[in-house]
Amino acid sequence: WVEQDPKEILKSVHECVERTCEKLQQLNIDITNIKAVGVSNQRETTVVWDKTTGEPLYNAIVWLDLRTQSTVERLLKRIPGKNKAYFKFRTGLPLSTYFSAVKLRWLLDNVEEIRQAVEDGRAMFGTIDSWLIWSLTGGKNGGVHCTDVTNASRTMLFNIHSLEWDPELCQFFDIPMEILPKVRSSSEIYGLMVCSLLCKSGALTGVPISGCLGDQSAALVGQMCFQDGQAKNTYGTGCFLLCNTGQKSVFSEHGLLTTIAYKLGRDKPVCYALEGSVAIAGAVVRWLRDNLGIVKTSQEVEKLAAEVGTSYGCYFVPAFSGLYAPYWEPSARGIICGLTQFTNKNHIAFAALEAVCFQTREILDAINKDCGIPLNQLQVDGGMTNNKVLMQLQSDILCIPVVKPSMPETTALGAAMAAGAAEGVGIWSLNPGDLTAVTCERFEPQINPEESEFRYARWKKAVMKSMGWETSEAPSNGKPE
Repeated sequence: WVEQDPKEILKSVHECVERTCEKLQQLNIDITNIKAVGVSNQRETTVVWDKTTGEPLYNAIVWLDLRTQSTVERLLKRIPGKNKAYFKFRTGLPLSTYFSAVKLRWLLDNVEEIRQAVEDGRAMFGTIDSWLIWSLTGGKNGGVHCTDVTNASRTMLFNIHSLEWDPELCQFFDIPMEILPKVRSSSEIYGLMVCSLLCKSGALTGVPISGCLGDQSAALVGQMCFQDGQAKNTYGTGCFLLCNTGQKSVFSEHGLLTTIAYKLGRDKPVCYALEGSVAIAGAVVRWLRDNLGIVKTSQEVEKLAAEVGTSYGCYFVPAFSGLYAPYWEPSARGIICGLTQFTNKNHIAFAALEAVCFQTREILDAINKDCGIPLNQLQVDGGMTNNKVLMQLQSDILCIPVVKPSMPETTALGAAMAAGAAEGVGIWSLNPGDLTAVTCERFEPQINPEESEFRYARWKKAVMKSMGWETSEAPSNGKPE
């Protein structure tokens, strides 16, 4: 069970805006120069709130939450041949605990307040972007209830070709269409900020919110991957590799998702991406810190790993919430194998970092097979890219250079780029010819490819051992399993 308080998320946004205004003033930048605001958010996370009170009706259910496994199994029984990929050509997604529709179904089945609010016509559903935009543009006093195509494409209720909510899907999941937000492009004016409470000076009141992208799409834009075949990997709690496939939707034969990359304007074409999603990346470092206590700070993991420079045959599969791409195997659980009396915490730290790299390699292999053009380098971003040991390892395991921009917060940058380019704001252009080059740090492969292949093969063996661990028939003691 992974949930968050939507009001706490909103509060953190208020605080972020306030601090930004303070910082700008310290830098002698007049805050009336703020021309637009962009929103980027964790995708799939599901919120239902009351439009009359403006209050959330339950905590937000976060993307990697697994409580919906039984919901998924129940829904699968209604699909011919229990085929997980049944809706793939419409949604780009397999039926999985990961996407918003099953989370929303769980809320409707289990939370009386939500059922009641839907009956009374008071309920609104949204992913985090919708909740924020609605709240920031007035909330219960005329807030705008919308989302963008990138976030909508992660709900499993959206047809990625017609770019509309799909009545048949809504019927299948038994979700009333009137609670869904209006779907817009990723770069247009959605509404104006009405939050004088944000900055004590009220500086942002009346500033348009004009950019909205799910975090992984925002990073693709921030990395300027506007050409067919360009790809980026973001290392956050999870790890997400997106490859731009241009104006055609490519359907994977190798366990990847087809998703909307962006649509940068109402009259602009929609672009698609192939995506490999890994549930646990940065979360494994947090686990070593908080659950095992072998480090006090996340930075120490890099130090421990660097001291040994090898996992000494130890492999770590962090399938804490099942395996996502390319396996989509919810029954998998985390394992550490290949242990000997010699193995110590340094080797486990190294194996944890290596796991992030191996998972990325599996996705890159799938993308190369689906696209037929091997990537010649990987652009990376996100918090974990500050770990130089990890970045070098990633290059070694992929056998291609890894390129990191000097400003790794590309998700925020992508949302800002979309906001500033919107019609009616127009403070810059996103045409490839107008973009400046970004300064980068490069990591080149340093080990021989044979060694890399050997380690990768051992990793795959470990993955096989992690599967089929959990069964849904396990006795329930009222605790999350």
